[in-house]
Amino acid sequence: MTHVPLEIGSRSRTFTDRRAAGRELARALIHHAGTNALVLGLPRGGVPVAEEVARVLGARLDVWVVRKLGAPVQPELGMGAIAEGPAVVLDRSIVRGLGVSRAQIFEVARREMAEVRRRVERFRKGRDAPAVEGRTVILVDDGIATGGTTRAAIHAIKKRRPLRLVLAVPVASPDIVASLAQEVDELVCLFQPVRMYAIGLWYEDFRQVSDAEVARILRAHDEERGE
Repeated sequence: MTHVPLEIGSRSRTFTDRRAAGRELARALIHHAGTNALVLGLPRGGVPVAEEVARVLGARLDVWVVRKLGAPVQPELGMGAIAEGPAVVLDRSIVRGLGVSRAQIFEVARREMAEVRRRVERFRKGRDAPAVEGRTVILVDDGIATGGTTRAAIHAIKKRRPLRLVLAVPVASPDIVASLAQEVDELVCLFQPVRMYAIGLWYEDFRQVSDAEVARILRAHDEERGE
């Protein structure tokens, strides 16, 4: 298990945009160049970061689709996450605290899984999910706030038995890094602010990434590689 916490602290540290963060992240992952690694971006914001990583490493790029499970009475509050695969993770303390029933969890999960399938179809255009078994997989996002969606993706990918699972992000809190490091083979995080707040605070340009932009990035990557 490897950590690459290049900076830990409370002082100001920002990335120009997701692509700049991706290029910096790629330098910290350069030991994976030429290893036939698979880079998976978490849509939507993680995909521009992942594209830069894949380009530098000469790796295949794809996505792994995950959705937050919003609490029934407070949809903005994540009580868990669901990933293609599928895999579900729940924050038991939130579920208990809000008194969310099993039936309510199933209904939210059913609805969000339908959205996962819709996005998988839009992004992959009928292609199968990438082959994971026996490969080094580098899971990339633009940052980690609570870790719910990231953990769901990790669980889903591990079911497919990768040779090695690497989690790589530009920014996350030290507590989240320490927790998720127990679930992957290697964790690379460029900056670990003591007070994380929102991911967007650590970027000068954090404009929203659309589904169409994700699909365009994947299509352009495949065309560039002749796939």
